[in-house]
Parts: sequence; structure tokens; C-alpha cells
Amino acid sequence: MRLKEDLNPTLLLLFRLVVWFYTVVTFLPYQLYTWASVSVGDVCGSEEERAKKAKARSVLGCPEGPYRAVGATKRLVTSLHPGVDTLDKMFEYAATRFPDRDCLGTREVISEEDEQQNNGKVFKKVVLGEYCWRSYHEVFAAASQLGSGLASLGQQPKHNIAIFCETRAEWIIAAQACFMYNFPLATLYSTLGGPAIAHGLNETQVTHIITSRELLETRLKAILIEVPRLQHIIVLDDTPTSWPGYPRGISVHNMAAVQKLGARPENVSALDGSTLPPLQPLPSDIAVIMYTSGSTGIPKGVMISHSNIMAGIAGMAERIPNLCEEDTYIGYLPLAHVLELSAELVCISHGCRIGYSSPQTLADQVKSKLKCTKQDGTASPEIMDRIYKNVMTKVEEMNCLQRTLFTLAYNYKLEQFTKGHSTPLCDRLVFRKVRSLLGGRTRVLLSGGAPLSAATQRFMNVCFCCPVGQGYGLTETCGAGTISELWDYSTGRVGGPLVCCEIKLKDWVEGGYRSTDEPHPRGEILVGGPNVTMGYYKVEAKNQEDFFVDENGQRWFRTGDIGEFHQDGCLKIIDRKKDLVKLQAGEYVSLGKVEAMLKNCPLVDNICAYANSDETYVIGFVVPNQKHLLALADQYGIQGSWEELCNTEAVEELVLKVLTEAALAAQLERFEIPRKICLSPEPWTPETGLVTDAFKLKRKELKTHYQEDIERMYGGK
Repeated sequence: MRLKEDLNPTLLLLFRLVVWFYTVVTFLPYQLYTWASVSVGDVCGSEEERAKKAKARSVLGCPEGPYRAVGATKRLVTSLHPGVDTLDKMFEYAATRFPDRDCLGTREVISEEDEQQNNGKVFKKVVLGEYCWRSYHEVFAAASQLGSGLASLGQQPKHNIAIFCETRAEWIIAAQACFMYNFPLATLYSTLGGPAIAHGLNETQVTHIITSRELLETRLKAILIEVPRLQHIIVLDDTPTSWPGYPRGISVHNMAAVQKLGARPENVSALDGSTLPPLQPLPSDIAVIMYTSGSTGIPKGVMISHSNIMAGIAGMAERIPNLCEEDTYIGYLPLAHVLELSAELVCISHGCRIGYSSPQTLADQVKSKLKCTKQDGTASPEIMDRIYKNVMTKVEEMNCLQRTLFTLAYNYKLEQFTKGHSTPLCDRLVFRKVRSLLGGRTRVLLSGGAPLSAATQRFMNVCFCCPVGQGYGLTETCGAGTISELWDYSTGRVGGPLVCCEIKLKDWVEGGYRSTDEPHPRGEILVGGPNVTMGYYKVEAKNQEDFFVDENGQRWFRTGDIGEFHQDGCLKIIDRKKDLVKLQAGEYVSLGKVEAMLKNCPLVDNICAYANSDETYVIGFVVPNQKHLLALADQYGIQGSWEELCNTEAVEELVLKVLTEAALAAQLERFEIPRKICLSPEPWTPETGLVTDAFKLKRKELKTHYQEDIERMYGGK
């Protein structure tokens, strides 16, 4: 999407003359370079030509599919390397091949202090130093010793063990220890509440749990009495070394102490100094029981085998060209989420290094710390939208000349980008400062977890000077499903099927989606292949509903998402069965579609659309952007604190007017546009319980939280 040009004609003419002169001067060298790269290094042709090629095709020639990637029409891929069919073998392969390469990096904590916000809340401010790196050999040894130590504490192969911890290097070390020793790992989000934590621990019947000091003291300690089987708590922090005041029968250990126990002579091989797993896993053994973040109620544990994950990461790796040990991955999303875990395992399998960050420090801290190498990263659309809005706010604050140059450069690069052409002069002179927010050497960005708006995707393409791939997958498919190819310049699509799976469409007559629809076949998305997981833990009725095996023995998952396949084999997510609401007059409203369109509005930080089938119109709950809302209120002379403004009817009406204009510009139907809204002064974070760790809306919790406002907006009070 082009930025609006409201420019001085003289400046505009000058800019175009400079661009014309630059194009003439660089035309011949650019053509020679392109010809050489295509002739010597790329048998597929230019990026523009590759972008137009078919990504997948229906193997049976039917519009409903199944569709497979063009490189996997005969056979689906199940692993990265022959014979490397379990996660312990994969890590051993990487540690053998890249023993001295950096593997996991953590920043030194220089100091911590409490910082009080204007609203009275207190946040912990952490001052961070340089990254400290551990090599592949060191991480392998640490995981091996930890696994041996856990076995010495009584943890048995094929008996579940839990990890309840924030994303950090020790999370991966603990996971690798469990993979080595065939301890099925039950993962729990660090933001889960007490009842959900107790449910997961009791359902998996764990006797050992791995956690952090902070989570032990703030969340876990309060529910220990509700988890009678728990015997051992392993804390990943070094201090303190003694843990008094815990219930009888529960022992608390530091990770270092457990590793020291595992390194005792009786647990070490005399031949190579490594520890000895008593029972290595088979590909069919459970590697992870991954509890979902509970967007629709009580979290469900998804059983994921070693072979499931190996197939999933093989499919993902094929879509990231030239991934190698020279790359650095920025890890900050929850490792209890399948996308982050799979992405980090892909990187480990290729010898990349992983530097741990956080969404709060990502933009302003990574710059000087990861500048030596190329970077890859995964991000949720929520994070990308936040970066987009922050940068555009900075653009609005520029002086007239700076803003004009940025706008001209942005629109020029966007035009060249869609043709497959590079713009090195603009990149160096205009976008270098924006790109430096993520370190300046970002090579690939991948987005998943929710739809990414076209405006945000194009913005990231242009300003960060790197491809932005969009993917689609679920916990039930190991996060694997589709990823767009990096030279695909289209927006709003999630790419073709990965080489590890196939996808077909099932008619959903009630919603009006059929494979015979024109111009594109549409229907519920079914994913099949070796990456489709074993099902839900101890929820057999749900397994029968969501999973099935076809006549060829292929396992399939019914996603509940609605998609359409385009002529080149790319998938587009267009709806979700659970998000579709039928209004009293008979119109169907896709709540997800309404939210996706309105989140592009600068006034909106987050939005939840709601509709009652007994009513004739849609309503909405909105988390407004503070800066834009304050400016709007000031424009109309409305005074008050932040909370007062959000609860003022006049401000609600002003925001609703802006949203209505944005909805009409996005070509939403009149019945899809919210007629009344409620403003929330508090942002929706996983800690509030209103969104998941992946920042997906928890509609049930939001409905409960705003029940009085729903009655007000529908009751006309």
C-alpha cells in the first residue's frame, strides 16, 4: 500500500530526476549482475519469474485437492537427514558437525529495578549487557548431564515431566535433556493461571517439574497442595541454593546441582565422558505434550511424537533458503508455543546460533548486540503491527522535508519491490535507520499465529529490506502447514503446502463455501501428513471429532479454518467456522475478518468484534492507541485522564466514527461494521487472561469480562 503523497511539486520533480539519473547510471551494471546471477547460480530464473511459478498442485486434479508442493508430489518429506529420525539424534548430529560454533546466547543482567508507571503499576526494568554464548558442544554436555541427573532423581523413561518456564536458553537445554532420555515433555505457558497449571500437571501425572525461580514463587508455589503427585522441582536459576518452606514430600533443586549429580562417575561413559541414556526414544514415542494456550476454554494437551516434529521442521527448513551456521535467530516468543519451538529446532539442526530477547527489548536492544551476523526470526502479527505503528508514529513526528523524503522513497521502493527489483540507494540512505531497529542485518522474517495485514507485510518488506514470509500451521500439525516462498511478493496469502504435508478442502455448505466455487475453490482446510500429531491427551471424544485416518493410512486434522486455493497453489485463509456468526436478519458475519480490517486503523491497538445471533448488528471492544486517542480528544477539546477519556461517551462516538470510515474504506459490508463500541484503557496481554500467549483473542473470557458492556450496547442503556 502506497503512502499518501501530499508533496511540494518542486521537491517531487527533483526526487524523480535523481531517481531517473540513478536508474540510467546503474541500468547496465544491474542487468549484467542479474544476468550473471541467473545464468550461474539460479536455474529457476529471476525472483520475478520464480514468484509467478506454481507452488503446489492438486495431485488428483480435483479442485478440492489434495494439494502438494511441486517438489513433493510423489512423496512427502519426513526428516532432514537420512537416519536422523528423532530429536536426540538431530541434536547429536548438530553437536558433532558444529561443536565449537555458538549455539545459545543469553545477555548478562547488569541490574534490575522497579519502575512505577503513571497508572500506578510497577514494572521491573532490567539493564542488560553483552551476550554470553555457549557452544554446541557445551550445550550438548549440559543437556546430557541434566538428563542423567533427572534420571538419578527418579525420572523414568516414557513417564511425563513438565516444564513451566519463560523463554530462555535453559528451556531448550532442559528440552534436549528430556528428548535424549525419552522423558515426554509436558509444556505449559508461563502465563497460565493456577487452575490451568494444576489441570496440566495432574492430567499428565508428573512427579518432576522444571521451572524458574520467579514462576515457582509467584504461580507454582500457591498450587502445590493441589498437585499431590509432584515430588521434585528443578529450578533453572542458580540462586538461592536452599529452598525452605515447601510441603513435605517435595524437594527443590537447582539446575546446576542436578547436572552435578548427573556428571558423577557412575553416570558417565568411560569412553567419551558423556552420560548414558538408559532408553533412547523411537520415532513413534511422544516427545512433547504441548498444552494449547486455551483460547476456547481448558487447555488441551497435544501429543507430538519425535517423527511428527522431525517432519514438521524438515518442511519448514525447505522454505528458508541458505539457512546455515552463519545465521543468528532471535528467540523471544513463548517456547511453549509450537511455532517458536519448531523454529528454534530448525535453527539448531542447521548450526545457527540463537540469541534470546523479549518483545519488550526486541526493537531497542538487539541493535548493538547481534550486529555481527545475519538474522532470522519469527514474529506474531501482533509484534509486527506494533513495530509498524511505532515507526509510522515516528514518521509523523518528522519535519516536512524528512517526512517527504521518507514517503517518496517508500513509494518508489514499493513500486520496484513488486517488480522484483532492488533499491540499494534507498536502502542505504533512507531505510538504514529503520532497519537498524532489528540489528541492521535481518535476512528473513517469518510471521505466524494469525493473519498478517497487507499494509504491515508491505511495510516490513520495504523498511526492513528483507523478505517477510507468512505461514499457517497449528499445534496439531506441529506448526507446519504452509509458508510463503520468500520471493512471493503477494500479500494476504500464506503460501503453498510444505513438503512434509498435503492440504485439501472440505465443503462447508452452511457457511456457503464449496470446492466448486469460482474463481477459487473454497472450504474447510484439512491437513494430512507425517507432521499431523497423535491427538489430544486423554480427550478421546475430541480426537474422534478432529482427527481421522484415510484409506491409505494417512493421518488428517480438521482445522476449522476456511481457505481458498489460488491458481498457483497458494492458500489464503478467508474465514474460521467458530468466528462466523449469523445475525437475526440472516447475514453471516466473520468476526475475524472484521477485526483484521479494523486493526489497520491507527487508532486501534487491539479489537474484538462481537455479535449475538438474537441481535441485528455487531458491536466491538477496542483497546485504543494512546497517542492517537489523546490527539483526537485534544482536537475536539475533550479533557480528562486516560481512564476518563476511555469511559466518555463522546470519545466512544468519535472513535466509532473513525472506525466506520476505516471499515467502509476496507469495503466491509454495512452489517459487518460495529454499530457500538466499548473502549478499554487497559491493554490485553496474556497476563490479563484476555488473550493467549500468541496474542490470539480469548473470546469466551472477553465476553465474560465485558458482559455488562454487552448488555449496555445491546440494551440501548
